[in-house]
Amino acid sequence: MRLALDTNILAYAEGIGDETRCLSARKLVKKLTDSEVILPAQTLGELSRVLVAKDKRNNSQVRETVLEWADSFLVADSTWFAFQTALDLTVDHQIPIWDALILSVAAEHHCRLLLSEDFQNGFTWQGVTVINPFTIPRSSLLNDLFLTSD
Repeated sequence: MRLALDTNILAYAEGIGDETRCLSARKLVKKLTDSEVILPAQTLGELSRVLVAKDKRNNSQVRETVLEWADSFLVADSTWFAFQTALDLTVDHQIPIWDALILSVAAEHHCRLLLSEDFQNGFTWQGVTVINPFTIPRSSLLNDLFLTSD
């Protein structure tokens, strides 16, 4: 099953946030294979901003971190079509444009899931279901895919 990761998952995996979510995000990322994950390019741009603003990393460190993520998973560029459908999401579902773009890119790349805590958990659009991997109980979609009840 193909899935996309939102910026907050990457930031937690980098140690930015509360200890519980950071540990959970690291465990989650370790269980994923490169063939099943895409990173919308938007998430890497947002991650670089978070690393500078919240973690006070310098530009060289940020570049290295972003490139490591890009080496680990497929990076999916934003297309004009994805941006247009993101605009529709902002109107039809009141989703902020940059979150909508991430969801639109996930749909464009045939993802079944988008792991994020920035949307309504369980929201489905164009075949992509948004799952917050930090909610308890976990979504059965995650349990069936790769997570145990740890």
